[in-house]
Amino acid sequence: MADHLEASVTLPSEPASVSAARTYVLSTLAEWGLPSATDTAETVRLIVSELATNAVQHTFGQSPTFTVDIELDRDEHLRIGVTDSHPRFPKRLPAAVQQDNGRGMVIVRWLAAECGGKLRVRPTREGGKTVSIELPWTVPAQPVSAAGQQEP
Repeated sequence: MADHLEASVTLPSEPASVSAARTYVLSTLAEWGLPSATDTAETVRLIVSELATNAVQHTFGQSPTFTVDIELDRDEHLRIGVTDSHPRFPKRLPAAVQQDNGRGMVIVRWLAAECGGKLRVRPTREGGKTVSIELPWTVPAQPVSAAGQQEP
């Protein structure tokens, strides 16, 4: 595999784009060697869903698009970032607050930490922000068949 792989997609800030972002990321990672039927792929799916949903719901129409960037460095580190043009950073709600939403960043931070990764939020030069996760890149070995033999 190459020392550095990159992929990017810009989508309109509308609800249908959340699914498109998930599909784009998972299909790209599958091309890079991560099978879709793994715990890591499921974790990435949940994280991308939450970050894309935030980019759609919490920019209050001030970000007409959002961009999803994927980077893989030396088969060691995977970074997925979602950038929008709204300047407000995500806020962590106190646990005592009773709301049906607002816990997404807590979930993303926990999922990233469970995989040995981290969450970062950085301002962009244009006045928006990028919310990203960095995870160790761990591609599982070939799946094992029912007979206990590795599949080719």
